[in-house]
Amino acid sequence: MSKVCAVVITYNRRELLDECLQAITAQTYPCDHIVVIDNASTDGTAEMVKERWAGRTDLHVLTKNIGAAGGYNLGMRLAYQTGADHVWVMDDDVMPEPDALAALLAAAETLDGRGITPAFLTSVARAPGGAVTNVPEMDRRLNALAYENWPDLLNHGLVPVTRAALVSNLIPRATLTQHGLPIAGMFIWGEDSEFTLRVTRERPGYIVGASRALHVRQLAGVLDIRTERNPARIGYHFHRIRNDVYMKRRFEGSRSVARLMRRQVTLALRLCQEQEFAKARIVLRGLMAGLSFNPPIEAADAPCTIAGVRHVAGEPQVAAAALAPAEQAFPNDLRPAV
Repeated sequence: MSKVCAVVITYNRRELLDECLQAITAQTYPCDHIVVIDNASTDGTAEMVKERWAGRTDLHVLTKNIGAAGGYNLGMRLAYQTGADHVWVMDDDVMPEPDALAALLAAAETLDGRGITPAFLTSVARAPGGAVTNVPEMDRRLNALAYENWPDLLNHGLVPVTRAALVSNLIPRATLTQHGLPIAGMFIWGEDSEFTLRVTRERPGYIVGASRALHVRQLAGVLDIRTERNPARIGYHFHRIRNDVYMKRRFEGSRSVARLMRRQVTLALRLCQEQEFAKARIVLRGLMAGLSFNPPIEAADAPCTIAGVRHVAGEPQVAAAALAPAEQAFPNDLRPAV
């Protein structure tokens, strides 16, 4: 029996979090542990968890919002230190179906029987209207006959993938041991893409057709600063653009960086023409920051760089008791040199 620790990241969505936790605890394959990271919510999230989920979750409350990236970094670190065989990761707006985890673990057994060790396994996510969302990128690497290998396990409902969202994503312990944690410094938007691209360089992850989850996103569709109206989210686009440049540098090279720069400069000019000067500045600031952004990748058992975490409920974890600042890059860190 595999030991599974679920990790849920939450911020100011206590009712959705309650639904998410209900979905996790209703799984036909029960989790051994549930870690909840409250990213400095102000809506009574911590009080709700203490009232409704005392004894069933391990709640850690941050004193300031460190973004999804920081939340995943901390949550996966804590889960790793429970000794879990798999870490099951999601946001508070993800509602896995009752057999979602069992289907992911069954897929792991199928792959193991064929001598395949997946980098991760992920569920099929759908929006409330039924449309698929958070679709991973298919792994198009070739087999021994120089054909794309992705149809190999279609009869098992499995397709190899690379880039994926952390939406009902089951990560084997070995992946975290080998590749480390999501990059906390990315803050928001892109940290899941960077992490999954990094861990699938040698072997793919797999999307599992039999594992399904509902993703109740705040805003559906592709992120776009032009259509963004929420002032707080407008500011977050700085991180998105900076992180995009960083990932192009790291995974695709100078030509891809140049193409992205041209597109974003063109976007900034159009925003200026539309009198959207604040948005244009955010685009240009993100571009410039991305050229020098070089964050460390931390090992799952490295000292934590995140300060201001309060352990509220559940069994205390080693990492939560020793949140001493540290700068320890992961040994396999392959960041760009520029």
